[in-house]
Amino acid sequence: MSERKVLTKYYPPDFDPSKLERSRGGKSTGPKSTTVRLMAPFSMRCTACGEYIYKGRKFNARKETAAEKYLTIPIFRFYIRCTRCSGEIVFRTDPKNMDYIAERGAKRNFEPWREERTEETDQERLDRLEQEELEKDAMGMLEAKTVDAKTEMAIADALDEIRSRNARNEMQAEKGDVPIVRDVRDEERERQEREDEEAAKRAFESATGEKIRRLVVDEEVGAAPLAAPVTMGGVELGEGAPLFKRMVKKKKDFGAALGIKKKKPGLV
Repeated sequence: MSERKVLTKYYPPDFDPSKLERSRGGKSTGPKSTTVRLMAPFSMRCTACGEYIYKGRKFNARKETAAEKYLTIPIFRFYIRCTRCSGEIVFRTDPKNMDYIAERGAKRNFEPWREERTEETDQERLDRLEQEELEKDAMGMLEAKTVDAKTEMAIADALDEIRSRNARNEMQAEKGDVPIVRDVRDEERERQEREDEEAAKRAFESATGEKIRRLVVDEEVGAAPLAAPVTMGGVELGEGAPLFKRMVKKKKDFGAALGIKKKKPGLV
């Protein structure tokens, strides 16, 4: 078995190094390409034969560096062959959107999640923000106008009420009957106070002005009126105040109800 890493090489006896010719390889004008092993970055359909290539299928691809760049990030282009018709399919990297773009030979399948997450450009973002600011200002102006209109309507209603009241007072003054303008709430409060006073008078005074002696007689509780002032708990109750005595109720004889006769003491 031959040695893998040869340190010394065999030169035949008739070897003449002067006969060796050095040949220069021509410089390649196009981009440098290398062969790499990769997987399809997205599902696609071949435009030549209609073959579907699913995402993750492995290919031996030819990779080259494109001339354009994105923010000093190099862009790579890959060349693969269709598995059915051997047509060339080309796609490249997209550093801006962190994705890949199909250039020719195949068409990328529809992916709904890509449509939802499409990013807007800087100009679209500026236009959107400007439109939002305009709408916000318009809403603020509309709200301010609405508040002003409500305030003006309230002021106009108050002025109309004052004018009508003044006109009514002037007409009654010309007739000689000048009414006293009073608030309804004050009248209600005075009426309530007056009713309270009358109720208090009726409770503590008779029609002749003498004090009423409350005579409360409750046979069940045992209340009886007092002729003299009574003090209870440090408070003078006054004359005629009821005094409640505790009544001891007699116990019922359940034995008699059942027909049991008790023996009298002393009898045998």
